[in-house]
Amino acid sequence: MQRLERARDLAGASGIDALLVTPGADLRYLSGYAAKPLERLTCLVVPVGADPFLVAPNLEVAAAEAAGVDVEIVGWNETDDPFAILAARLGDVQRIALDDEMWAARVLALRAALPSTEQVLAGPVISQLRMRKDPAEVEALREAGAAIDRVHRRMAEWLRPGRTEREVGHDIARAIVEEGHETVDFVIVGSGPNGASPHHEVSDRVIEAGDPVVVDIGGTTPAGYCSDSTRNYLAGGEVPAAYAEAYAVLHEAQEAQRAYARPGVTAESIDRVGRDIIADAGFGELFIHRTGHGIGTQTHEEPYIVEGNDLVLEPGMAFSIEPGIYQPGRFGARIEDIAVCTEDGLAVLNDTERQLVVLG
Repeated sequence: MQRLERARDLAGASGIDALLVTPGADLRYLSGYAAKPLERLTCLVVPVGADPFLVAPNLEVAAAEAAGVDVEIVGWNETDDPFAILAARLGDVQRIALDDEMWAARVLALRAALPSTEQVLAGPVISQLRMRKDPAEVEALREAGAAIDRVHRRMAEWLRPGRTEREVGHDIARAIVEEGHETVDFVIVGSGPNGASPHHEVSDRVIEAGDPVVVDIGGTTPAGYCSDSTRNYLAGGEVPAAYAEAYAVLHEAQEAQRAYARPGVTAESIDRVGRDIIADAGFGELFIHRTGHGIGTQTHEEPYIVEGNDLVLEPGMAFSIEPGIYQPGRFGARIEDIAVCTEDGLAVLNDTERQLVVLG
């Protein structure tokens, strides 16, 4: 209810009459309900001048109650028009904010049900809440970080020459659940030249001795919070000289960014610290993505650590620090930690080895 009250206050201050939130991370954040995204409408409505309520199909009401939804639940039957029910309950409103990931079909149906009402995005309001984590959320992220660290520490069990990326990825996915996650969100095993594609995932390429391998993995815990950590491995053999040179620069850049990040600095300045080090070493064109993204109930959320984002960081903001260097056709490397701003510094939530780990 505190989150709902804060969301209502922020909406009112933004000139919004009501927030409308359908299944997804925003709904879970505001209500605790991880509703299934079905073709039947489920929508949390947060009017600025009245009590919030949840519109839900009658066959989902029990699930909402079991999830602890602490607002009035307005059920609807199969032959009802839930958008008309919602509009009638909401009344005469001038401006409503819809969650950023609402399906287009819902947006258009609400436009038809409320033809004179302006629609805007709810993201600018809800993200102000979600990107400032409270102590319980920070602890949930800390537990998620520890869980994914346990997976990285087991990498020698699976990553070796002669196995395919897909085989290794399958074993990693199983371990992500074994080590405390509810779901596997992604597994990237980029060996040799495949490491030069930041979002490669896995393939049937056979890992060879001397291959650098990028392993980027993450999942969601039962508490609903995400992990995300990237480490780099050598599947036996000798470290390629060109790779060793690039990796030393990358390690220096990521270490400098972790040392610099804290409350009071801007998101873009963190990006710049690492990017300048990489560029000065001659690898600037090979760092092809932002330094990081916020994390919480979604792997990617505000704040984004990228040039052009002048947001000043505050205590409770959690984000990744993950510079990378990618040499097309040869190799890639990325070092990623999740960190959260404290009152006067930075707490890094991953603690596995950041130097290249040679297996075998």
